[in-house]
Amino acid sequence: MKTNILLLLSLEANFIFLHVLFIKKCLTFEKINQFQTMVKKSTLTALLISSLLGFSYTAKAQETHKHDDHTHHKHDYADTSNSYKTVSDHHKKAKLVTGQGEFIFSWDKELTAALPKEAHEFEPGMHGGFNEDPETGIVYTGIPGYGLCAISSDLTEWSIIGTDARLKDNIHGVVFFVHKGIKHLAVAQEGKRVLVLNLDGTIVSEILKPTGTEFKFDLANEYFASEKSNFGVTDVTYLKGTIYVAHGYSAGDFVMTIKEKRGVWSWSKLAWGGKGDNPGQFKTAHGIYAHENHILVANRAAGQAVKFTKKGKFVENFNDIPEGSLVCNISYKSEHYFMNALSAIGEQKSAPIYVHSGEKLLSTVIPGDLNIPILTNIHQVWPHLIETENGSKQLYLLVHGWNKGKFAVLKMEK
Repeated sequence: MKTNILLLLSLEANFIFLHVLFIKKCLTFEKINQFQTMVKKSTLTALLISSLLGFSYTAKAQETHKHDDHTHHKHDYADTSNSYKTVSDHHKKAKLVTGQGEFIFSWDKELTAALPKEAHEFEPGMHGGFNEDPETGIVYTGIPGYGLCAISSDLTEWSIIGTDARLKDNIHGVVFFVHKGIKHLAVAQEGKRVLVLNLDGTIVSEILKPTGTEFKFDLANEYFASEKSNFGVTDVTYLKGTIYVAHGYSAGDFVMTIKEKRGVWSWSKLAWGGKGDNPGQFKTAHGIYAHENHILVANRAAGQAVKFTKKGKFVENFNDIPEGSLVCNISYKSEHYFMNALSAIGEQKSAPIYVHSGEKLLSTVIPGDLNIPILTNIHQVWPHLIETENGSKQLYLLVHGWNKGKFAVLKMEK
């Protein structure tokens, strides 16, 4: 056994010596051939001696080899583990961000996870909208099957509003407003109704599909008088005593109005739009938003953000909206407009969110770059400010996914 070990060690030393000689280029080709012949003879001799020593030594050698392998792999595993730990720590420190200029966002996983566990089974159905009380900072949204929700101003706590079964239907759009000194919400429930309610969830008025006699707009009256008409309400907003309703999921693509009289809300005479390409017409009037005494409409299939007077007169289209953008919604915060396309354009990993000055596009935010699970299509984005400990304001974006449904919160980093 001892002789065999010495021979094997000698053989290994010979190979090492040969390698060194190669590196230093000290061997001629002929000498290398002579040395290889010597090595082959030594190898045959070693193998012959090893076989004569018997099975017991072979078994012992195999056992030793297994032990060495185990030790070697254990060492490798430790090294690999340390390597992964280093990569993991680096990944945690690195901020995944998206956007340009001053509008760079990351994914706030903690605030996203504030969605109640009881709501998780209903999350795939989410695709409605958000709105908030500017006085309290409370945000309102709806989850089909779960209900109408209020989110605390710091976005950490959710609660359900009201017990009326109608509030568990799909809320496709929502608006908070103050009318005659009283705080209200209005919700658009596509295919069913528009509801006006108090903040405790008490329904004040239920507005159903028009009959075709309500408006001073013949095209709308003709449409709703037809048996083929449907009630495709998609969003609501409020401006100076009037609720404006987008009716884009329909061949009758209108903006219509609702007013209150003696505590009851019902259809008013103002309406405009219709399906088409002309200014003031729509190709899916999807989102609607009141700002600075104007009405803004996300004309989705046309890829437009459109400004109207409160009387429905066309003013302008926003500039700089990328071609192919299916603009779903428009909102405003911190002197900027925020809007989202429904789906990705080109090689984007998700639908984009746009930050717009009103004159030009400032930043394109791609939530898909942040590796947010499921979130590919986006139905609405809402900007929200939270006051920090030092008194400054931190901007967040609340996102409703569409199709598979997803709620997410993005945090402005810059």
